Amino acid sequence: MKKFLILILVFAGQTLFSQNKEEKRTRDNLKDNLKNYKEEEFVLDENHVYNSAGLEIIPSFPGGKVKLYQFIDNNYKKSNKKPTHQGKLYATFIIEKDGSLSDIKVLRDIGFGTGEELIRVLKLSPKWKPGKQNDKEVRTLYSIVIPVQI
Repeated sequence: MKKFLILILVFAGQTLFSQNKEEKRTRDNLKDNLKNYKEEEFVLDENHVYNSAGLEIIPSFPGGKVKLYQFIDNNYKKSNKKPTHQGKLYATFIIEKDGSLSDIKVLRDIGFGTGEELIRVLKLSPKWKPGKQNDKEVRTLYSIVIPVQI
């Protein structure tokens, strides 16, 4: 019985001494939010690397993707033998603000020196048009898939 009374006193005390604050809710004015968003000053890290998926203007190879794949096909050295292996190379690199490529990495390689050859070819690449965010050129992470037959 004593335990039951103590339990009732605990609940009563909690109810009496708990804070009950009324909140006044107002409608959100979306026009003010948009105005604040446009006027807000962004402090960005100059060396931040953006993903190409979220940019306002994505980086591009001079002439587009077709020219990129033609460039890789023309410069990629293959063995003169009849192709015996085929696969896809997955690579990522950073397109700098000046359009040059850096941090070239082959994520998935089929072997036989194909990854090293792709890195060599990408280093020969002409300057790209860099990506833009908030009307500023930014560093962008870019990924490509290259089908290869060796």
